[in-house]
Amino acid sequence: MSVRPYRDIQRRASRRIHVGRVPVGGGAPITVQTMTNTLTTDVAATVAQIQRAEAAGVDIVRVSCPDEESSAALARIVPQVSVPVVADIHFHYKRAIEAARNGAACLRINPGNIGSAARVRDVVQAAKDHGCSMRIGVNAGSLEKHLLEKYGEPCPEAMVESALDHAKILEDNDFREFKISVKASDVFLAVAAYQGLAEACDYPLHLGITEAGAQRVGTVKSSIGMGMLLWAGIGDTIRVSLSAAPEEEVKVGFDILKSLNLRHRGVNVISCPSCARQQFDVIENVRLLEERLAHITTPMTVSVIGCVVNGPGEARETDIGITGGGNGTHMVYIAGQPHHRLKQADVVDHMVELIEQKAAEIEAEMAAAAAAAE
Repeated sequence: MSVRPYRDIQRRASRRIHVGRVPVGGGAPITVQTMTNTLTTDVAATVAQIQRAEAAGVDIVRVSCPDEESSAALARIVPQVSVPVVADIHFHYKRAIEAARNGAACLRINPGNIGSAARVRDVVQAAKDHGCSMRIGVNAGSLEKHLLEKYGEPCPEAMVESALDHAKILEDNDFREFKISVKASDVFLAVAAYQGLAEACDYPLHLGITEAGAQRVGTVKSSIGMGMLLWAGIGDTIRVSLSAAPEEEVKVGFDILKSLNLRHRGVNVISCPSCARQQFDVIENVRLLEERLAHITTPMTVSVIGCVVNGPGEARETDIGITGGGNGTHMVYIAGQPHHRLKQADVVDHMVELIEQKAAEIEAEMAAAAAAAE
């Protein structure tokens, strides 16, 4: 029992697989994924986009392989990036085999959609030969015809049945290195499908609200849907689907995980919405602060509160905090305690300096602890 049991999330027990060197499931940290939207055949553009996602902290990146030229391009893309690459395959089993040969760490494929049992065996063998895992990707918008006829419409039961049907095909081929997703653009449908699937199997689950929309709306929908599931302990890897740059998906994914205390990366800024009591421009200072702190990956919490109503209380729970005070004199807190006053100075410059110093201290302590453990 922890000190604050209301914060505890008991994650669903699942088996562990690997996407390249990255573990998924089995208690491993929840990973954040994104997908490129460049032409895969444009190797330079695709690599540049993956590298921007890497800078944002992505763990796994998916690229679409709709044709032979795209799967061939993987052989030039994979060596230039640091994260494992998932090849997105739909109906062409040969693309899956080519992708496995050309360096893909995982194949996103529905085995029931690629044809005969012989073709499935060929894809499974290629995955085994090249150390690929797979993701079974069920989508409410492309359910099998017989399931739509059986259930009348996309529903949680149909999506779970589709997922388990595909899983059985892989199991019958002695292949279990796979994860499953059951995505829908409807939050209710997606959540119910994942809940049903979580009860029906122990495979790791890839969460997502598909086609969630543009950045603002898609962030809200994804946060609601995946937030409910993650809070309930469901989910081993996530992808936020936005009509936006892939690195923006990554940032939102980490913010969702940070808000649930499931994973930490970078500075978590707690700030007030501001009001007439504020003693400095909270909104503009927070915007600049987050921009200036984007390079820091060290987990930290910082509070920026415009007045003394909630400022001291919030600062008690953070590594570094600032509370607005009268006459241009603000209080700076370190490790929850009042530390010094800041008078008529640039709030952002001062906070950035303190945060960078604290990040360096934390990194040094972590390195020393790791060296001692070795």
